[in-house]
Amino acid sequence: MRKFTIRDLTLAALIAAVYAAVTMLLPAYGEIQLRVSEAMTVLPFLFPAATPGLVVGCFIVNLFSPYPLDIVFGTLATLLACILTQHMPSRWLAPLPPVLCNALIVGAEIAWYATGFGPGFWTAYALNIVTVGLAELIACAVLGELLLSALPNVPVLRPYIPEHRLALM
Repeated sequence: MRKFTIRDLTLAALIAAVYAAVTMLLPAYGEIQLRVSEAMTVLPFLFPAATPGLVVGCFIVNLFSPYPLDIVFGTLATLLACILTQHMPSRWLAPLPPVLCNALIVGAEIAWYATGFGPGFWTAYALNIVTVGLAELIACAVLGELLLSALPNVPVLRPYIPEHRLALM
């Protein structure tokens, strides 16, 4: 494991700020939440330092969520998705962890707020898995893939990308 440097910390802080700013400018909460900023959740595939930045950015934004549990579970979904994304064998699979983690975790959270653990929970949960997952798929697979194809071509960012990841591009 390589050492976390000042450059990594700077990149993480920049990513946290951009994620939070974009999410606050284009907020999306509820059953259908197409957060444009979620496209950034594929960044740990290229930049390991993106993980703390995304987690902090997500935590900050979730402080303003209408769902108080989002502070814990939404941030946890992002952390888990980032860790899994770092280990994806292909850039084409990089969107999969954010889509699944958010669909399953945030979908459950929204269903619980709507129904509690009553008889309607599983129906609401199934619906939320689809709606949250579909929105996340659009953000990560479409916009995220655009980021993954463009960012390695930015000369100032290339030193942040591990060599083994550049070989997969």
